[in-house]
Amino acid sequence: MSDLASARVARPWLIALCVGLALLAAIGAAASAIYWGLYNVAADVPHSQSVFRLLEVVRDRSIAVRAAHVEVPTNLSDSERVALGAGQYAEMCSSCHLAPGMKRTEISRGLYPRAPELRRGSRSTPGEDFWVVKHGIKATGMPAWGVTHNDELLWNIVAFLRKLPDLSSDEYQALVKSAPKTHDEMMEEMEMGDGHGGHTTE
Repeated sequence: MSDLASARVARPWLIALCVGLALLAAIGAAASAIYWGLYNVAADVPHSQSVFRLLEVVRDRSIAVRAAHVEVPTNLSDSERVALGAGQYAEMCSSCHLAPGMKRTEISRGLYPRAPELRRGSRSTPGEDFWVVKHGIKATGMPAWGVTHNDELLWNIVAFLRKLPDLSSDEYQALVKSAPKTHDEMMEEMEMGDGHGGHTTE
């Protein structure tokens, strides 16, 4: 075999070896960075723009894919359901996501990433809202309310979220006060009934 032919045979192996060594070096560098704590996880030090954008894309696609098959109730615009959701929102969500006329709270100021102010509206679908409310989002402070609340209560919140951006401060307060039941009463009824029955796996 000529020297030229031998070089052609050896070239793929040389490329594979170089790629393998580069991967090992990258893994070693990443492991060292993790071990020595080079990445600052403090909530008062923002991610770089590239890392923040990557995490946004990962979050949005994860939610969209998993919420795609959520069956949305047809009565989300029902006034009683919206009023029930308003009471739950005030109790469970407003301290982070705020409400019309509400100043930022201590917890909302300290969260990172910052919890979205839902009174400003969003581009999410009802199914996506439900999935997030039920399952939460890792490393954001958003809890998985499905652990303690059944689907019916969570859909009440979603129903209210569709209405929230259109409310003034006075309208919001009136709607919260008009809630047919308090959050504690709804929780008691849920516990006396079928517990977490009606939960779906989306």
